[in-house]
Amino acid sequence: MASATADSVAKILSDLNINAGDWPLNLVKNLHLLHPDQIELAKMLVDLGQSHLFQHWPEPGVEDEQKKAFFAQVAKLNSNYPGGLASYVKNARELLADSKEGKNPYDGFTPSVPTGEVLSFGDNNFIKFEEAGVKEAQNAAFVLVAGGLGERLGYNGIKVALPAETTTGTCFLQLYIESILALQGASSRLSHATSPKVIPFVIMTSDDTHARTLDLLESNSYFGMKPTQVHLLKQEKVACLEDNDARLALDPYDKYKIQTKPHGHGDVHSLLYSSGLLNVWYVSNSYIASKIWNLEKKYSCFCKLPYSSVLPVIIMLFLCGMGTPYLMMFVSALALASLYRRDAGLRWVLFFQDTNGLLFKAIPASLGVSALKHYHVNSLAVQRKAKEAIGGITRLTHSDGRSMVINVEYNQLDPLLRATGHPDGDANCETGYSPFPGNINQLILELGPYIEELTKTGGAIKEFVNPKYKDASKTSFKSSTRLECMMQDYPKTLPPSARVGFTVIDTWLAYAPVKNNPEDAAKVPKGNPYHSATSGEMAIYRANSRILQKAGVQVEDPVKQVFNGQEVEVWPRITWKPIWGLTFAEIKSKVSGNCSISQRSTLALKGRSILLQNLSLDGALIINTVDGAKVKVGGSIQNKGWIVESIDYKDTSIAEELRTRGFRMKKVEGLEETYNQPGEFSLKP
Repeated sequence: MASATADSVAKILSDLNINAGDWPLNLVKNLHLLHPDQIELAKMLVDLGQSHLFQHWPEPGVEDEQKKAFFAQVAKLNSNYPGGLASYVKNARELLADSKEGKNPYDGFTPSVPTGEVLSFGDNNFIKFEEAGVKEAQNAAFVLVAGGLGERLGYNGIKVALPAETTTGTCFLQLYIESILALQGASSRLSHATSPKVIPFVIMTSDDTHARTLDLLESNSYFGMKPTQVHLLKQEKVACLEDNDARLALDPYDKYKIQTKPHGHGDVHSLLYSSGLLNVWYVSNSYIASKIWNLEKKYSCFCKLPYSSVLPVIIMLFLCGMGTPYLMMFVSALALASLYRRDAGLRWVLFFQDTNGLLFKAIPASLGVSALKHYHVNSLAVQRKAKEAIGGITRLTHSDGRSMVINVEYNQLDPLLRATGHPDGDANCETGYSPFPGNINQLILELGPYIEELTKTGGAIKEFVNPKYKDASKTSFKSSTRLECMMQDYPKTLPPSARVGFTVIDTWLAYAPVKNNPEDAAKVPKGNPYHSATSGEMAIYRANSRILQKAGVQVEDPVKQVFNGQEVEVWPRITWKPIWGLTFAEIKSKVSGNCSISQRSTLALKGRSILLQNLSLDGALIINTVDGAKVKVGGSIQNKGWIVESIDYKDTSIAEELRTRGFRMKKVEGLEETYNQPGEFSLKP
């Protein structure tokens, strides 16, 4: 038996033209256990200098199933990374060498302020862009990057399940879906479409969040969205690295498993590319899309090329007598697609992250900027103070002529400016803000150029590595590291001809992320944003109050209170469903006469056609309506209202989602009216 095994191993090595002395002995002894594809993976690992992975392997007959499971993981890691593990290790060695040498990624680059649009809420320019954005919404797809848990927030669920605000209890995912559906309906009405388009919605999940995200959707009937328009794409992890030679790290608890960590939200681009969704969206017409999608899978070798290159290649095959009926069908489908893409296909992809309750207040105007300015890439941004801890959107021009518009982290922007002839570094200009707008990691990409670029890169995004070294010699790590990538670094590979810009929106309207737990938020220096569940909810009430003020409503000034160690402004608790008011023009049209709302009031509008006419509110008012019900609300409404009650975030008897913000709504008294039937109604006590 031993002789037969030895002969089998010898034949395997001979067939692969491998000298047994070049391979780890423990691996050689176990080769006969492996399938041919696993042996190929073993060869790849040895060629990549990863022989250490097999040093602990025992004799054949011991833990053989674990050995095979090891290669199952290797196969998965190899297939999930563009270019496979060979590319991953190659990229890692280059980046680790640069890190050890202390190489500055911006050497040779000169920063300057890029071209962009700075909007002022409520003026004619803002309204123009909002209207253009709503029209374009039916030609867009939305992508939510939601791979994280809420542990950092002091919440054990997935972050998108966390309430954006507790007046209505609407969670972030519900808010996003209802906003997309509201845009879908408004865009259809504005364009007078005979057959309304369905806006696709993609959610990037992870091993940690996938099942729980799906459960949240299914248990809530997808919050009113068609299940077929929602696509979940699960992000996989990448291999960890144990040293500067990019040797893959073994899991400390399992010697047959490579340690893995998240690769970063930049993976969303490769996931979209590999899923085939982008090409389906570009075609859009459901019949043609399905035909092309099936044919593209069959002839994937051709589909690695840009569409402009595919037709000449296939026509050449026909001229050489190599055509088949299927190829003829493929050519016909592509030709038909070229006719449909411009008129029937989608044009935009909007990327956003998981816990910013204000984002969709900025989407219509920002999308309008993309459409009217013809941007290939539009980064949503806010005004930032010089040296504020938020990255700045910057144009970088290299001495060799290359240029790109990207996010530069705040701690890199100031020294870069000083090193390139700006002695004051990152300084405020005459507006009182830095000329480099603050990046909030929300992108709008034009679909056609996006597909062309991903076809070149395979969806790969420029990576970085951030090893924690044991000492100044930089020869060993404190713990394993890995390559990472960020969604907003997509523009780094674009040609100089790409039209890359930004849209600056007022911070109070567009940006209130929830990412810090109560303890960390309480340590934030006074005057800086807390970015907590406390501040995030209060920001929603502030934004809604200021919007109504701009629309002519007398909204009483806020008071300051402290919750979870954070001093915040407490405005009236005003909230509405996205279907009630997507744009400023729409909201303004639903308010008339002399309306006023006191600071202690709560107002929740849950329906499309609710008109506020000479309303004086001092208390709590909740209005629920079905489609087709038009309700005029006016007169004086006064009651004891709902009280914002402070709670102790350490009190485990209270729900986590409330403890994270340090308060809850005590519903003392209020008026709630529901209109279940279409028709015209009046509420005037």
